[in-house]
Amino acid sequence: MEIREKYDRLYIGILVGLLIPFTAYGILLSLYDKLDALDLLHPEGFTATFRERTVALLAIVANVIPMHFFNRRFMLSSMRGLIFPTLLYVILWMYFYGLGLLG
Repeated sequence: MEIREKYDRLYIGILVGLLIPFTAYGILLSLYDKLDALDLLHPEGFTATFRERTVALLAIVANVIPMHFFNRRFMLSSMRGLIFPTLLYVILWMYFYGLGLLG
């Protein structure tokens, strides 16, 4: 069985789509904390939720990496599975942060 056939499954895409943003969120949050500890970031002029909102958005955008990986290997079922958690994360982000930004 070819690797593409073995891992081209809807549930693989869903699993990857759920795990990548959590991992990216943790990495970005720790990076942000390290930069803050080195006093390289200055919070003046930002809203109270800027840090949390931006890190969450970048974590969602991290799903572009596996999307590109699946696309290059023609793993269409995995790509479809990746869309579901990404849409869920975008809806949650819009609910918690987007509505406040829009007015």
